[in-house]
Amino acid sequence: MAQLDDLLQQWEDNYKKGLLSFWMLLLLHGRAAYAYEMTAMITDLSQGTVTADEKSIYRALKRFEENGLIQSQTQNSDVGPPRRYYTLTPSGQQLLARFIERNIRIFARPEVAAAIDSVKDGG
Repeated sequence: MAQLDDLLQQWEDNYKKGLLSFWMLLLLHGRAAYAYEMTAMITDLSQGTVTADEKSIYRALKRFEENGLIQSQTQNSDVGPPRRYYTLTPSGQQLLARFIERNIRIFARPEVAAAIDSVKDGG
């Protein structure tokens, strides 16, 4: 059983790393956000299934901005120094929508949902 637990942990770690981009873009679809607050917001939005450190967030934001998926704007803060807020560009919105259609909505298809239920129900 310990071996299965280890394999599951490895699988989930790889799965979650790949989904960080999804959760970040989904978060930015709903509102502008600055990097520091994104760590907690991603954890909340993913119901604790995905966590990310600030370095991972900043690396991803840089990559997204270089690829034209997000844009940033510096705004004054009531507390502390100015903050850089990030929002999705139309390209970022389009990429997120296409990813959801290809990789998320598939789980709602009846045949896929039935297969998942059969595993979950032990059948």
